[in-house]
Amino acid sequence: MDAALPALTEMPSPQFVMAGDGRRIATYSWGDEDAPTVLCVHGFASSCRDNWVSTGWVRDLLRAGFRVLGVDQRGHGASDKPHEASDYSMDAFVDDLVTVLDTYLLDTVRYAGYSLGARVGWQLAVNVPEHVERAVLGGIPDGRPLARLQIEQARAYAEHGTPVEDRVTQNYVTLAERVPHNDLRALIALAEGMRLGDADPDPAHPPMQQILFATGSEDAILERSKRLADATPNGTFVELPGRHHFNAPGSRVFRQAAVEFLAG
Repeated sequence: MDAALPALTEMPSPQFVMAGDGRRIATYSWGDEDAPTVLCVHGFASSCRDNWVSTGWVRDLLRAGFRVLGVDQRGHGASDKPHEASDYSMDAFVDDLVTVLDTYLLDTVRYAGYSLGARVGWQLAVNVPEHVERAVLGGIPDGRPLARLQIEQARAYAEHGTPVEDRVTQNYVTLAERVPHNDLRALIALAEGMRLGDADPDPAHPPMQQILFATGSEDAILERSKRLADATPNGTFVELPGRHHFNAPGSRVFRQAAVEFLAG
C-alpha cells in the first residue's frame, strides 16, 4: 500500500462540476470511493495542488484510509475565474460545494479547509449541517485582511503594471503571483466581492459539529481563532508552533492533528 502512495498523490486531471450560475468548478479525487470522504478546500490565491497535494495532506489522508475529494474554488486553479465581484459572494462559494457533493452523490463528508476554505467550511457546516460530519478549520477567521487590500492599486498593477505602494496590497499581489496560473484580476474581483456580504464567521451562530481549529503561533489572527473555537460548542483548538498564516498548511503538527481528528 505505502509503495503506491506517491502515484496516488499525483494530480489527476480535473473533473468539472457545473455550478448553479454556470461556472465550472474543478474537482480532484483520490482513493477508494467506498472509504470515508474528506473534502479539502484551499485558501485565497492557492489551489488544491498548492494547499493539499504539495504539502502532503492528500498522501497522509490516503494513508489513514480516507478518500480525498479536492476542489479548486471559483477564481482559482483550473476552475473558472470570472472578473466580476458579484460572482464571489459567500453564498456562491457554499453553493459550489453543495453542488460538488450532489454531483459526487455524497450525503455527508468530513471537511478540511484553510483560510478562505475554512471560512467557507464554517458557513457550509452552519447552512447545510447534514452535509458536514466534522471539520478542520485552519487559519480562521481571516480578520478581513482582504478588506485591507487596496483594490484600485491592485487593479492598476494588474492592468497597467503600476507599482503597488501599499505594503499589505503588495503582500497579496506577491502571494497571488506565487501560484502558477493565478489570474490576478479574478483574485482582485474576489477580494472586492467578499466585501459585499459578511466575510467574517459569526460566533453567535457557530457550527454544532465537532470542529478542530488550528492556527499558527505567529499568525496575527491567533487570538481571534481561539475565540471562535471557544464560541463553538464542540470546538477544540491546536496552535501550530512557529507557523504564520502562509506556511501553516505545511505544518506536520497540523497534518497529524487533523488526520487524527478526522478519523475520530
